[in-house]
Amino acid sequence: MPSLEMESSIWHLGYENVACCDEVGRGCLFGPVLAAAVILPKGLVIEGVNDSKKLSQKKRDQLYDIIRENARAIGIGIVEADEIDKINIKNAARLAMKKAVLNLKDKEGQAVEPEYILVDAEEIDVTIPQKAIIKGDSTVHGIAAASIIAKVTRDRMCLDWHGQYPQYGLDKHKGYATKVHREALIKYGVTDMHRRSFLKKLMHVIKG
Repeated sequence: MPSLEMESSIWHLGYENVACCDEVGRGCLFGPVLAAAVILPKGLVIEGVNDSKKLSQKKRDQLYDIIRENARAIGIGIVEADEIDKINIKNAARLAMKKAVLNLKDKEGQAVEPEYILVDAEEIDVTIPQKAIIKGDSTVHGIAAASIIAKVTRDRMCLDWHGQYPQYGLDKHKGYATKVHREALIKYGVTDMHRRSFLKKLMHVIKG
């Protein structure tokens, strides 16, 4: 289970505003990659927080509300499909994380600049001190909280996109490469929100 061990070591060095960052949607065929950055109050442990992939939708939704209520600041970063195709998914994920950190705001909408960043397995292109944590969403409490904010935010966006593109089943698979999604692509073709760089093999089938 995630703990405050890593955050505590950073607080012990004298840093107060420690932002934790994670992304979601790296493997999707549809839509943007999205990152969230979260600054939680020093010492706060929210019971049940874990890697978003290990939680049910109901539990994620509950924790999303609790995290938003308690967070000192939250930021969201988005990189759209066409940009992913241009710069590749790794660079896009890192850019989304950078945007999330730079977009950190408190409940009043005031910008908050972190003093230190803990990142899930990546390095962000900012001058703020940072540390990449392998499997951070499973071991670091704040990164797990960021993973929940990112996952719920993107999933809810997928529900909105489902209204525009109901034939693709986005409400079920959230843009990932399921059999239903691949079959819909072959039947209905590619939208402007699909990542064409992810569809090279499938595009040959679509084009016949």
